[in-house]
Amino acid sequence: MTSIAERRLRRQILTSAPLRKPEEVVAWFGAVQAQEYEPAQWALGLRIHDGVAAADVERAFEEGRILRTHVMRPTWHFVASADIRWLLELTAPCVHRRMAPYDGQLGLEARTFTRALRVFERALGEGGFLTRFELGERLQRAGLPMTSIHLAHVAMHAELERVICSGPRRGKQFTYALFAERAPNAPSLARDEALATLARRYFTSHGPATIRDFGWWAGLAAADAKRAVDMIKAKREDVDGRVYWTCAREPRDATRHQRAHLLPIYDEYLIAYRDRHAVPHGLSTMGGARRFATFQHALVIDGQVAGTWRPERRANGVLVNATAVRRLTRPERAAVDDAARRYGRFLGMPVALSIK
Repeated sequence: MTSIAERRLRRQILTSAPLRKPEEVVAWFGAVQAQEYEPAQWALGLRIHDGVAAADVERAFEEGRILRTHVMRPTWHFVASADIRWLLELTAPCVHRRMAPYDGQLGLEARTFTRALRVFERALGEGGFLTRFELGERLQRAGLPMTSIHLAHVAMHAELERVICSGPRRGKQFTYALFAERAPNAPSLARDEALATLARRYFTSHGPATIRDFGWWAGLAAADAKRAVDMIKAKREDVDGRVYWTCAREPRDATRHQRAHLLPIYDEYLIAYRDRHAVPHGLSTMGGARRFATFQHALVIDGQVAGTWRPERRANGVLVNATAVRRLTRPERAAVDDAARRYGRFLGMPVALSIK
């Protein structure tokens, strides 16, 4: 029987290659965690046809085909521009509830948010794309001086309220844009339709997974997560005393023979599951599998976490430093070397590999 790990690899389009555009990958997942921007670009690159490079992902972001905003849980995600409105309408109320105690501790009241959002609308309407620092300057001119943490909370509130979202980068700096200008045709969905759509995306791209996995990933209440699974008529599977769910749809048949993967930090293959029983790992000596799988770049072989890796930019290319937790076989080392070469092709630069 095919293992859960193998099936997740395929549904997460790591061992299949049916998609050719960054926005198609993001839409397949529903949302892709993206607080680390360049690693998140590589997370998309891993799942696109091999001819797609980092510059193509950057172009999709610059043009607004994919957007980066706070949605579902209070962290950054890539979302497709066509999905951003209904996703926020569905999940923003939950995020607001989570953020309310922290906003209260900072003394951020409803009237402060209202005033700040008006300033943002006026500033971006006049200035096009502005950095967070520039938005802070506009707030100060309007008599609302803020520390960096206050400004971060206000900007997140504005994202959740669909006033602002990501604009194109200015060099290495991120900018904000007016939501209405960046995603003018993004549709709304009735709440039940949005709930079912998000569940269908999740169990199609992440399955087999548990209801608890979905509820945590989407930031939804347990009752909503369960109702969503009922609505989409997901297929139930009982494995080792646990109940998993999948959707019937699978990636188109375009197999990629890839044994090893250099997964970036916060990759969906490792971060998107609350139930850690099925998280693939072989780590007993590296500080705990959950923390490891979440907060470092992961070397994955045959669906199992087999170590860590980190890129080191050099004048003549990039060095991939991999640290394995066990001795790799010759075919495994060859697979890791192939994964490193693919990473170099994505970056458009020569790559060297070091395995410890």
